[in-house]
Amino acid sequence: MNIPEKYQIKETITQNTYLVNGELKKWTGQTSEVYSTISSTSTYQKTLLGTIPTLGETEALEALNSAVAAYDKGQGLWPTMKVVDRIACMEKFVEQMKTKREEVVKLLMWEIGKNLADSEKEFDRTVEYIYDTIEDYTQMDRDSAKFEKHDGVNAHIRRGPLGVVLCLGPYNYPLNETFALLIPAIIMGNTTIFKPAKFGVLLLSPLLEAFQNSFPKGVVNIIYGRGRTVASPIMKDGRVDVLALIGNSASANALQSVHPKSNRLRMVLGLEAKNPAIVLKDADLDLAISECIAGTTSFNGQRCTALKVLYVHSAIIEEFNKRFSEKVDALKFGNPWEEGAKLTPLPEPDKPAYIQELIDDALEKGAKIINKKGGETTENYIFPAVLYPVSKDMRVYKEEQFGPVIPVMSFSDIEQPLDDMAESNYGQQVSLFGKDIKTLAPLIDTLVNLVCRVNLNSSCQRGPDVYPFTGRKDSAVATLSVHDALRSFSIRTFVASKDNESNNAILTELLQSRASNFVSTDYIL
Repeated sequence: MNIPEKYQIKETITQNTYLVNGELKKWTGQTSEVYSTISSTSTYQKTLLGTIPTLGETEALEALNSAVAAYDKGQGLWPTMKVVDRIACMEKFVEQMKTKREEVVKLLMWEIGKNLADSEKEFDRTVEYIYDTIEDYTQMDRDSAKFEKHDGVNAHIRRGPLGVVLCLGPYNYPLNETFALLIPAIIMGNTTIFKPAKFGVLLLSPLLEAFQNSFPKGVVNIIYGRGRTVASPIMKDGRVDVLALIGNSASANALQSVHPKSNRLRMVLGLEAKNPAIVLKDADLDLAISECIAGTTSFNGQRCTALKVLYVHSAIIEEFNKRFSEKVDALKFGNPWEEGAKLTPLPEPDKPAYIQELIDDALEKGAKIINKKGGETTENYIFPAVLYPVSKDMRVYKEEQFGPVIPVMSFSDIEQPLDDMAESNYGQQVSLFGKDIKTLAPLIDTLVNLVCRVNLNSSCQRGPDVYPFTGRKDSAVATLSVHDALRSFSIRTFVASKDNESNNAILTELLQSRASNFVSTDYIL
């Protein structure tokens, strides 16, 4: 294997510590090996990347106790700290994080198979997200540096933390989407317990020390292990105030169901989606095909925002299928660091077999593979199969495939895709391709009531991160964007007093003495 020296795995990572109560605690118990499906030898074999602790219920509850103690019934150092001081801690963290770019990018490629350009983009975008979060939080505090008066009542209104947050990130964006939960949760004054995803776990090792020395003890606790072994006991305990999870609804439902006070549990969830593309008969075919290629095959379709079913008007279906299939077959498969590699090894060893099951089911029910390379399998990949015609009784129509298989359906009546979207369990985004304003206008007016983002003549995506990222039905709970995430991890809270001489004197003295971190009109420049 000709692997550039800078990307070679020269030594494995022995991650034998976990972060609890401000201490990187040494672990001498059972460990789990972390493998990459990318081979580093001429004869295929998985590559051992390192080991991580296999923690149990005792360590999970230790982390919970640490977060609860750090919050300390709202009296802890972190939840009562001045906003400007919390911001300084976050700035310290991101400055240290930037020094680890090369290590994290390399591990992103090996652990989850993300190509070099996208791995670099994920790191850089995450750094930018943190800076944008700091700036938005600063502005939020500036806007709160005042008193209001209505009906004889003075009020000083701010946003306060919710308490203890359990944070569980996804494997497909193990840095960016995880931090899109963790960073706003921390900066708003909550204390956190964070468990990395099954894949993309070692890439956090270079950042553990930065977490440890940037925040007060107990604010960030990082544990390893299986979700049912460590996350379930934490939820059963009942002291978690917020479940922040990006993953699937089955996991979210299971964790929510074991919490003894689920009515008190705030949830911030990014879940699965089955985003469709609707290609109208007047669509610019070159543009539609190019965007549908990006939407269906970027990171091998392993994105909640991926296009997972294509509805193409019957008047153009033959031309679309021919040209689309040729473009899919022209995509280069290779290891993540190879120039021009658009398709890369799948991180889940059992994913090719699952995708093959979907293909076999579709073929049995009347679909055909319409691209020449579709379904070709290697030890760590299955080439994207373009399936047509797909019907609603096929598994590939019903299930979120989260991998390289592309179902195509034709329609002549626009009510068909609209009805399907209305009946779907999901409602995140849609891509709409067309030109005629009279056709597009009523469609847009309907689609915005079925999903949360309508992408006009472009593929679905999350960014820019300042825009709302959310979904209807089983696709999301709460909204994640730079601004909205800060709101999702906080609650409006305020001090109110009747407008009289005695109260006003107390408020004036509070402000002048600066004895309270909450009652303050200090303006952050």
